[in-house]
Amino acid sequence: MFVQQLEPVGGSLGLSALVAALPLVTVLVLLGAVRMKAHRAGLIGLAVAAAVGWLAYGMPLGQTVSSAAQGAVFGLFPIMWIVVNALWVYRMTVRTRHFDILRRSFGRLSDDPRIQALVVAFCFGALLEALAGFGAPVAICSVMLVALGFDPVKAAVVALVANTAPVAFGAMGTPVVTLAQVTGLPLDAVASVVGRQTPLLALVVPLVLVGLVDGKRGLRETWVPALACGFAFAVAQFVASNYVSAQLADIGAALVGAGALVAVPHARRPAAEPVRAAVLTGVRSEDLDEEDARPEVLRAYVPYALIVVIFSLAQIPAIKDLLTKANWVFDWPFLNVADPSGKPVGGNIFTLPIVSTGGTLVLIAGLFSAVVLGVHARDAVREWFATVHELRFAILTVTSVLALAYVMNLSGQAATIGHFVAAAGAGLAFLSPVLGWFGVAVSGSDTSANALFGALQVTAAQQSGLSPELLAAANSSGGVLGKMISPQNLTIACAAVGLAGREGDLLRKVLPWSAGLLLVMCLIVWAQSTAVLSWMLP
Repeated sequence: MFVQQLEPVGGSLGLSALVAALPLVTVLVLLGAVRMKAHRAGLIGLAVAAAVGWLAYGMPLGQTVSSAAQGAVFGLFPIMWIVVNALWVYRMTVRTRHFDILRRSFGRLSDDPRIQALVVAFCFGALLEALAGFGAPVAICSVMLVALGFDPVKAAVVALVANTAPVAFGAMGTPVVTLAQVTGLPLDAVASVVGRQTPLLALVVPLVLVGLVDGKRGLRETWVPALACGFAFAVAQFVASNYVSAQLADIGAALVGAGALVAVPHARRPAAEPVRAAVLTGVRSEDLDEEDARPEVLRAYVPYALIVVIFSLAQIPAIKDLLTKANWVFDWPFLNVADPSGKPVGGNIFTLPIVSTGGTLVLIAGLFSAVVLGVHARDAVREWFATVHELRFAILTVTSVLALAYVMNLSGQAATIGHFVAAAGAGLAFLSPVLGWFGVAVSGSDTSANALFGALQVTAAQQSGLSPELLAAANSSGGVLGKMISPQNLTIACAAVGLAGREGDLLRKVLPWSAGLLLVMCLIVWAQSTAVLSWMLP
């Protein structure tokens, strides 16, 4: 058995924390300063983490390799298993041109560009984040807005800012699932606290979006539908994350938010021509005037409806219990780790959710979708492998970052940093969202930031007397605000709308919003750690 040490370097917590931070510093410097590709930075960071764990912390080499392997497996399944299958469904709709039909359908809901921004970037973007995440909402929504006549820069900025409130529950709840896995906290406990933080962002973001699209006039004329959409989204996300399922939180929020938006009479009024002329300064797609047969419109919505139905059925207690019975729980080979008190850590046991995981449910929905869309089996398989090829570097990035996180957590490096950071005391609650924000800003992924810093936040909370669930949730909730300034997301947005090389322009436009909303989240978490808002916590 390997017993973790908190002060392996010279018996000093400070020196040990400096050494333990080397893997994180390596990744952040390579990504932020050297601008190295994320998958390469992740692999190098993993090598540094393994060296620190083996040489400084005395973790046997075999157990170091085994812990890295466990993290890589978790990165592949269930995390990337969800992303691959979700993007596969999207690729099939593109192949059959049903995605174009969907885009035209959205364009007909309202001719007001401010409402279109809410429908496409906020509501549909949240649904895409729920199903796939990892840059898909920004890429797809940016293209749709440009096709509707938005200026490319404005389209990219709107899509980036909109991709905030749903991120913590994106990709079928992958960030919070990962957070629970690496911290050892119950998923329901973590999800419920996140669900009492990010909905507050959802109240504000739609108002920010109409302001970005049309300035003060946009706020003055469309604040009612924007507020209705944000309020409905927030309530649905809170209810789903706390009382239904973290995996369904964004799906439900996106659908309820869109329903509330369409239900507001003001949202369906024709926009004044001066508004359209001022806002729609780009080139409108010529195919928007095409008429689509009602059966084809319905078929375009079927893949997303199937996912909602299948995931809803999977939450029925009897079915959920049946699916859970197929989970494979076993002792991870060549791993026998105890915490500093000598108690075996949870990482010694591994759970493989073969059927109950979101990726398998999306796969089932995709198989039905292929039949409905008329995709031949051979073409469906070809699209699946093409999706894997498209995501090959993202797969390598996620697996290497998760492997790094597992090595740091199981060797004791994260615990050392956590004990050191705990010296911030009461100020830790205010600063904890900043750590998540910084992690997402450099990694581009709330999942990766949770894997890197989740255990650290929990250890620091325990040492400072704060709620572990609160700081773990704060890492994820603060992280969602770093998404819009991450180099990966900026690059995706620029590539999608034909602005290659202008990432700096987008960064300057979204950075003030990222920093401002982060300050709001820091104040919320701090208040939740005191008597001011402690009543909000479960």
